[in-house]
Amino acid sequence: MTGFFVVFEGGDGVGKSTQIDLLAGHLRAPAGGGFEVVTTREPGGTQLGQELRQAVMHGDHVAPRAEALLYAADRAHHIATKVRPALERGAVVVQDRYVDSSIVYQGGARGLGDEVERISRWATEDLLPDLTVVLDMEPAAGRMERELDRVERETGEHAALIREAFLGLAAREPSRYAVIDAARSIEDVAGDVTRAVADAMARSGVWTADVRAGSAAASPEGLEPWGTP
Repeated sequence: MTGFFVVFEGGDGVGKSTQIDLLAGHLRAPAGGGFEVVTTREPGGTQLGQELRQAVMHGDHVAPRAEALLYAADRAHHIATKVRPALERGAVVVQDRYVDSSIVYQGGARGLGDEVERISRWATEDLLPDLTVVLDMEPAAGRMERELDRVERETGEHAALIREAFLGLAAREPSRYAVIDAARSIEDVAGDVTRAVADAMARSGVWTADVRAGSAAASPEGLEPWGTP
């Protein structure tokens, strides 16, 4: 694969959607490399994913094991039909949540343990992000301005543990993570995100003239039904 895979992780309400939009806009612009950028999310990055997202996050109670398997099913389909094809044609994929969220929320907050990571790695055929950006912020109850979904309501009491779990994953493999203080202005956070991604792309060899030449402007496939371009 010749593309580049960036994932944003972190607790609820840390500003992932905002930073994904800003990073995608920067990378699509000539000054950012003129890349084709595909933004997506889990769950909900495909038609099947949207149906599973509605069932898991906005429906009635789902047993923890069933919840973990539904996320894994969405992930397997999403990677096979959307993420891998984009990477293979040289696009930059910028994604909201991935395997780490399952490890933290289902494995940790739901108490399912290491099995969640094994299921997720199997579902994705061991596809790892080139860079995972962890937006880190002290949990604050008043930060969530929108109506909470079922998972957010049920795991909200574990916010401090969820934060520590993301930091623990980043510490386990620091070369593949960028932990960024999200408790600052949007502009300051975006600046650090941009620098971290540029550094990681340079290390991987993606930031080259041949890739830029083949990925001029945003493709229509980069437009998502849930609102993030």
